[in-house]
Amino acid sequence: MSSRTYSTTPGAELQHDLVRAGFYPQMVQDVLAEAMMGQPVLDHYVHLETHFDHTEVHRHITVMVMSEKVLFIVHVDDQQLDDHGKDVMAQVSVEMISLARIASVATSYVYHQPQHYSAADPVKELTFGMSWNGTKRIDLAPAACGDPQCDADHGLNGTSQPEDLVIRVSAEADGQQAVDKAREFAVRLRLATIA
Repeated sequence: MSSRTYSTTPGAELQHDLVRAGFYPQMVQDVLAEAMMGQPVLDHYVHLETHFDHTEVHRHITVMVMSEKVLFIVHVDDQQLDDHGKDVMAQVSVEMISLARIASVATSYVYHQPQHYSAADPVKELTFGMSWNGTKRIDLAPAACGDPQCDADHGLNGTSQPEDLVIRVSAEADGQQAVDKAREFAVRLRLATIA
């Protein structure tokens, strides 16, 4: 692991947040250090999610790290390979996106009791997304005509939408500090993409 990657104060804060999240922190640090090739961490956001599916617990983590010109996104999922959870596999993906390629940084805010809104009110939920045209979601459906008696094949109609990364953070589920951190990171990322 390159010591330069984590030698800045933001790098030390990233290490702290990874350890605090507790989801394979050393593995994530090592994968990130390899991907960043010695570039120092300038900013980051760590998002840990837990999902419950009847008797199983599924966790995954998304880590976004900004260097001077690049955003690194690491995503880790784990999966139990046996019924007792002793044989576990982790799948790690890393994407490197030039900050100049990020076309859109979008945020959606949820405030409770907006009729009593004041500037000091916290955002209760934040959906934070960005697009760099890396992935597209295509929704297709059979095309139809206006004739109810027609049984001809009219092909398909569909839409194509960019869907690169969307994260939802809720004060109720993740804590107010997580919402505030996501909001602050989105603002700094937006500034970095227009710089």
